[in-house]
Amino acid sequence: MSRIWIWIFAMTIPALAAAQEARPLAENPQAEARLKALAVELRCLVCQNQTLADSNAPLAEDLRREVREMIAKNMSDREIIDFLVERYGDFVLYRPPLRAATTLLWIGPFLLLIVGGTALILALRRRQKTLPDAIVSEADHERVEQLLSDGAKRP
Repeated sequence: MSRIWIWIFAMTIPALAAAQEARPLAENPQAEARLKALAVELRCLVCQNQTLADSNAPLAEDLRREVREMIAKNMSDREIIDFLVERYGDFVLYRPPLRAATTLLWIGPFLLLIVGGTALILALRRRQKTLPDAIVSEADHERVEQLLSDGAKRP
């Protein structure tokens, strides 16, 4: 029994020796704050619907490391963004600028909404025209009343 305890203790010593307190991601807290602000504005090129800050993809980690290095080289935020846009295109921006190439991206949802609403209105009008008007004669009305009253009398 004591050998098991000695063996367990011997196995935990390396884990205790390797344990350290978590180090901050950057030595400079201002640089880390800039990285976080930039990472929210940049898109993960792999995930596409996540910011660079939200993504855990290996490419996102590489881009964050690259941005951290550019911050260490005292590049401005504009220079960093311009470098990434030059390298990866406007797609790297989470909110791409309004340009001729991105006009459809910005206006497209509104156009689809207008086209869909128009199609719905036209379909409803066409449907209304094809439905016959429900004209009930007096004889039909009396027949319905008689059927309803007969049905109410039955147990």
